[in-house]
Amino acid sequence: MSIFKKALTTATIATTLFAGAAQADDMRIALVVKALGIGFFEAAAKGAEEAAAELGGVEIIYTGPTDTTAEGQIEVINSLIAQQVDAIAVSANDTDALVPTLKKAMQRGITVISWDSGVAEDGRQLHLNPSSNSLIGNMIIKLAADHMPDGGDVAVLSATTTSTNQNIWIEEMTKVLPNYPGINVVATVYGDDLADKSYREATGLMQTYPDLKAIIAPTSVGIVAAAQAVVDAGKVGQVNVTGLGLPSEMAGAIESGASKSFAIWNPIDLGYSAAMLAHALASGEAEAGPGAEIPMGRMGKLKLDENTNGAMADPFVYDASNIEEFKSIF
Repeated sequence: MSIFKKALTTATIATTLFAGAAQADDMRIALVVKALGIGFFEAAAKGAEEAAAELGGVEIIYTGPTDTTAEGQIEVINSLIAQQVDAIAVSANDTDALVPTLKKAMQRGITVISWDSGVAEDGRQLHLNPSSNSLIGNMIIKLAADHMPDGGDVAVLSATTTSTNQNIWIEEMTKVLPNYPGINVVATVYGDDLADKSYREATGLMQTYPDLKAIIAPTSVGIVAAAQAVVDAGKVGQVNVTGLGLPSEMAGAIESGASKSFAIWNPIDLGYSAAMLAHALASGEAEAGPGAEIPMGRMGKLKLDENTNGAMADPFVYDASNIEEFKSIF
């Protein structure tokens, strides 16, 4: 059974997810998330715990700031450096801002990888993408276009302006827009991965663009908020909310019809893979470099490109046909 210890401070809440007390010779891997209290990252933590149990002799420290800021993550990482953890696996709030602190960690002999949302190459040894950026970018616009046979206006509700992964996915989406004739992206707004702000932004989109047919939210917080905004605006059947979300959080939106379909990789697999990769590097089992293949347990091997990035798996589409099966899992 998992042990959740929450130490409330102004900067961070750290949770150790490991059954039983950590032994003195345990490898300590810190899973640093964008912010605590987000279902996607809590599911990732379960996967990391699974990896630790499979590996044995590993303690997972699940931690992050209380809000999605680079400053909060820097404070968390400095604390982990002081604790002399063996590895840090971070989903970054900012591509570049974390680099100096993470370089300091590596100089102290700490293995550093990024996952989900990356940091610049100088600040980590490898980056684990949940999927291929190009596949995700195509998927999020395809999910909207599939239900718009006559085309129409769509808008994007993202996380923060500095969120590495969302920015890349939107860029990739833009590249493939010519493949979807008649689809017109009218705006991109930012909800900062806060439910109330995302709700207000989605409401504003529907008011500003009365002919809007879809809201694409490549963020698990934004997509739920947007779906609720559509319901409250009485626009179910007029505005389809899609993007990336968690089955457990989106089941109601599928049932109400506010969302016809959405996609996500399995965050449990993602946390599992991040922990496995961090362990492989920290233990000396593998080295990160262009073309390297790093083992990640039941998920196979991560093949790194010339920038030491790798993709875990393709995104998976959830809709009325399978939501019941997955909503109780994550």
